[in-house]
Amino acid sequence: MTHTTIPEIIRNRTAKYQNRDILKYRDRNSKEIKNISWNKLTNDFTNLSKVLISESYTKGDNIGIFSINCPEWTIADLAILNIRAVTVPFFPTASREQCKYIVDESEMKLMFVGDQDQMVKAIWLLDNTKYLKQIIVFNHTVSLPNEHCMYYKDFIAKKNNATEALEKIQSEAQISDLATILYTSGTTGEPKGVMLTNENFLHTFPIHKQRLALNDKDVSMAFLPLSHIFERTWTFYLYYVGGTNFYLDNPRDVIEVLPIANPTIMCVVPRFYEKTYEGIQTEKEKWSFIKQKIFNWSINVGYKLSEYQKDSKKIPGLLSFKHALAEKLVLGKLRKILGNNIKSTPCSGAALPMHLLKFFHATGIFVNYGYGATETTATVSCFKSDKYEFESVGTVLPGVEVKIGDGNEILVKGKTVFSGYYKKPEATQEAMIDGWYKTGDEGHISAKGNLVMTDRIKDLMKTSVGKYVSPQKLETLLGQYSLVEQMVVVGDNKKFVTALIVPEKEKLKDLAQVYEIKYAKYDELLSNEQIRKHIKERIDKLQTPLSDYEKVMNFTLLGEPFSIENKMLTSTLKTRRRVIEESYTSIINAMY
Repeated sequence: MTHTTIPEIIRNRTAKYQNRDILKYRDRNSKEIKNISWNKLTNDFTNLSKVLISESYTKGDNIGIFSINCPEWTIADLAILNIRAVTVPFFPTASREQCKYIVDESEMKLMFVGDQDQMVKAIWLLDNTKYLKQIIVFNHTVSLPNEHCMYYKDFIAKKNNATEALEKIQSEAQISDLATILYTSGTTGEPKGVMLTNENFLHTFPIHKQRLALNDKDVSMAFLPLSHIFERTWTFYLYYVGGTNFYLDNPRDVIEVLPIANPTIMCVVPRFYEKTYEGIQTEKEKWSFIKQKIFNWSINVGYKLSEYQKDSKKIPGLLSFKHALAEKLVLGKLRKILGNNIKSTPCSGAALPMHLLKFFHATGIFVNYGYGATETTATVSCFKSDKYEFESVGTVLPGVEVKIGDGNEILVKGKTVFSGYYKKPEATQEAMIDGWYKTGDEGHISAKGNLVMTDRIKDLMKTSVGKYVSPQKLETLLGQYSLVEQMVVVGDNKKFVTALIVPEKEKLKDLAQVYEIKYAKYDELLSNEQIRKHIKERIDKLQTPLSDYEKVMNFTLLGEPFSIENKMLTSTLKTRRRVIEESYTSIINAMY
């Protein structure tokens, strides 16, 4: 059956699954685990569609969703799409200035908001934009400050007479209808609204089905924000195959909730594995020598096995025996960190250090590393389950074209590629060439046909001696040092490369204890010569394979982490290099 919209797919699946659970969630107030059936989800978004129509919202209206993950997020999203309007998501941590930019450019009149944090910003927007007129609040425990606000539970229950009007709208829906505008905050410049149509989303589903072994028995856990293209497209695809989703409201609770949700599969970003690995290593350091020896042996067996698995080679009998023992002693227990049923984790959004990718494959978790962008409706490439190269981001999905352009830039073409940037024709023209989307990423196709992403072209630095340096390469390399929590490499138009490092606070305190350093305030450790010498030795050791011009020659330890709140991280937790460099100009200059 050919579908025109995502709500149409949900209605079709509802006829089959009816009272089966489509999603589970942790109640934001009671923390109790609750379920929603296919029937209820469809009834709710249909009712909300009618209310929206009765409130005079219609085709082409840009309607905002500013909330943490919750069932109402998806219900509102489906209702907006169901009336041929356009969903405009906000990251739940977006600043009020970011929100104002989006509201003004999209001329948004209605916004759904989640909790108190989003509510406060939305109220400010009522007074500081000329467009926003109505706020619908998901959390009914938040107090409503004025007549422009209404609880979601009251709004969806409003009487209406819009059944025929909704049926007419649905019958006129086109696959070319604009479905969403996703604002990418970018590491520099103003936000750009990526326009994605029904067709962009619908085309992703069958091509993913050819690549991923996902079915209606699978359970996923949505802890990445639904406002991000990765989790949102994944959620739509999961419902396309009839799976169940567990919505987590607070991503900080992911490790705690995993044994409760017990997903078979879930989307992650590299930071998830970085933090998990750090936790495992910290715990391991507390063990006895014998226990550490058993752990290391088991992981090494896992490494050897994964080398056979990645090429679909037959596993030798002795290795199979050793692996069965390693499974019982260590590997099976390690996987339980991600619940009892996990089999795969699609992973994208940033560079995943090689040692982490191999480590988690060694534990028996299939980290399906991939590559994509908001402009390509997420996935461009990912690992095949039977053959893959750790050095790559997998093979290109069927139905998607990739070629390597000038300067080794990765270019993408196909029905998943966006239709342009909202109200920004010049930016659209700059990003497209003869139907090919210019990703801004450097890469190549390996001898085995896998896509290898090597760097961000726009992020390359050129030192004052004319040498090109990749900050991402350095940050990934030095990020292996567990004391480094965050890092930004500096060197554009400078004599040599330096770095701003935010150390992991507790590890820095532990280091001070090892050296028996006395201090009154934590900040004193940041400039302590013994600590600086220790860190420099570790950094220099990691940089041994690099050319001299690539190496970090000096560094400064910072006490304040880069965050969304201080505007040094984007909503997707990418560093804003320009903002950071401007904020720390005097400190950077002092390193030279």
